[in-house]
Amino acid sequence: MANAPVQRMSQLMAKTLRDDPADAEVLSHKLLVRAGYVRRTAAGIWSWLPLGRKVLANVERIVREEMDAIGAQEVLLPALLPREPYEATGRWDEYGGELFRLKDRKGGDYLLGPTHEEIFTLLVKDQASSYKDLPVILYQIQSKYRDEARPRAGILRGREFLMKDSYSFDTADEGLAASYGLHRQAYQRIFERLGLDYRICAATAGAMGGSKSEEFLAPAEAGEDTFADCPNCDFAANTEAITYELKPVDGSGVPALEEIPTPDTPTIETLAASLGVPASATLKNLLVKVDGEIVAVGVPGDREVDLGKVEAHFAPAAVELVTAEDFTGRPDLVRGYVGPQGLGEKVTYVADPRVAPGTAWITGANKEHTHAKNVVAGRDFEVDAYVDAVVVREGDPCPRCGTGLKLDRAIEIGHIFQLGRKYTDALKLDVLGQNGKPVRVTMGSYGIGVSRAVAALAEQHADEHGLVWPAEVAPADVHVVAAGKALQTEVALDVSQKLAAAGVRVLVDDRAGVSPGVKFTDAELIGVPRILVAGRRAGEGVLELKNRRTGEREELTVEEALTRLTA
Repeated sequence: MANAPVQRMSQLMAKTLRDDPADAEVLSHKLLVRAGYVRRTAAGIWSWLPLGRKVLANVERIVREEMDAIGAQEVLLPALLPREPYEATGRWDEYGGELFRLKDRKGGDYLLGPTHEEIFTLLVKDQASSYKDLPVILYQIQSKYRDEARPRAGILRGREFLMKDSYSFDTADEGLAASYGLHRQAYQRIFERLGLDYRICAATAGAMGGSKSEEFLAPAEAGEDTFADCPNCDFAANTEAITYELKPVDGSGVPALEEIPTPDTPTIETLAASLGVPASATLKNLLVKVDGEIVAVGVPGDREVDLGKVEAHFAPAAVELVTAEDFTGRPDLVRGYVGPQGLGEKVTYVADPRVAPGTAWITGANKEHTHAKNVVAGRDFEVDAYVDAVVVREGDPCPRCGTGLKLDRAIEIGHIFQLGRKYTDALKLDVLGQNGKPVRVTMGSYGIGVSRAVAALAEQHADEHGLVWPAEVAPADVHVVAAGKALQTEVALDVSQKLAAAGVRVLVDDRAGVSPGVKFTDAELIGVPRILVAGRRAGEGVLELKNRRTGEREELTVEEALTRLTA
């Protein structure tokens, strides 16, 4: 093994902190700052200190090794990008406020890359002319930029972050499916090597576009994604991606629609209480504006509307809630008493599949202080489009087997897409096929949040004392602590040099004037998997080896310790 340099804490550019940062909300933010891995530069912008850079580099190494193993080729594309390719695909506008836009001194428009589908497509267009040049998988590890409205949670949700993005280019859909499968397997190996607990979940494509899409989610309290897991079958999905089959019912026996006076019942709660019915018997109609046009969204009264799903359905159109001013001059819209019957052509009506044809409801009568009962979908009103619009909740039936779903929070650490031809159509990427005719190339896009993975590891691998890194990503293999004065420091440095000569990565705490208690506390906070202590018996040639994860300790001679740690 190659000689590994010893990192001495007396020379290390990092200071540990006893207290949590005042603005820290999640565990990874607290511990990565306290242990001296990162420091905040500005809102959503972070500097990586030496120990943090080592962990980040280890994650990068694992990602590179597994990407190279599937035949992917690494490139490095610029982060500063021209406007034109993103305008050709529509994403210059679709990204909205999250896109960092800027002008050069000549007034030209540029952006800081949030993701690089367009630029990779143009690269392949420049380099590939024949089917013989494909398939190809290209990847990079590059900084990305998104102007988050509320950057939070330390490096979990930053405005600048490190990402591995790869792209496959094939001449046929079968080739895309194969490239997608290669990435899926590579991601499983990557996250297993990193030591992350993860789930593969069905997902929505969002602004990326494309067809099949899956997320790799790391369960953690700090996660901003909610995923559903079926305890009976292998179904797992981001709640935004859960869809239910439309199941019409026989509503022929429902009496005719009847209007009923309901004074002072503008909310579902007041209506249900007044009529003595469950909220689930009522139909809630939320009004939104889609590119300025009124749209009503119908869901059962006991459910909340998931605006994210509504936005995804109408994307890239802008969706916003109506305001009091929007009711002005609209006698057909009676605030608090809106019903789908009689809305007319001026209002598009979309509904959740639970509002299936034949189902009967109590809903607004489009008159002040009046509701209607026996309002049947398909008889008394028509649904323009069905959208899975409700917020999924614990116990909802699994779409696959019907068992009640379990919900959990998670951090998105990877996402894979079968993009198809969205970008190659926009940028006209063709190659000559075997028959000499042009073939439109099909694409896949595959991302891993490299800096995000560090935060996810910190969330999953920590205890009450600090970080507990998995061995392959830790900043060192062993943390040697000189728990005493000159003699202990001399032994600690000597052992460290011998370990390093054998290829072991060593962090040694040789700081003078720092008490053993502080050194032990820092060692646990920093989280290297094994801690080797030169303490009171160092003069006898006896050291203490501690397993940071289990807390197990044992006394070993210097020779035994060297043998154990270099095995």
